[in-house]
Amino acid sequence: MSDLRWVAVCELDDLVPQRGVAALLEGRQIALFRVMPEDEVLAIANRDPFSEANVLARGIVGSVGDTVVVASPMYKQHFDLRAGRSIEHPDVAVDTFRTRVCRGVVEIGLRW
Repeated sequence: MSDLRWVAVCELDDLVPQRGVAALLEGRQIALFRVMPEDEVLAIANRDPFSEANVLARGIVGSVGDTVVVASPMYKQHFDLRAGRSIEHPDVAVDTFRTRVCRGVVEIGLRW
């Protein structure tokens, strides 16, 4: 039995490719990214653990090797958008969230 609950967030077309947007779900800020060329939606916690500011949705999306990352706009640390870990400081990570697109609607999986 899964304790994952899917919450609709927005339409896929609301997300600009290679840019982030923040969503507030149950009091928690989540950063969503529509990454190309796979047209995949990835979600991590919006809070940058180094600056303790909710800014990761405003970061620049890119890659470090084969890893899709976002660079924090504060101190420029890169976070793996799939695993949540910092590239420069692998012992630091942000939460990641499962996502799916159902009939054009982006959903995030939240645990109870």
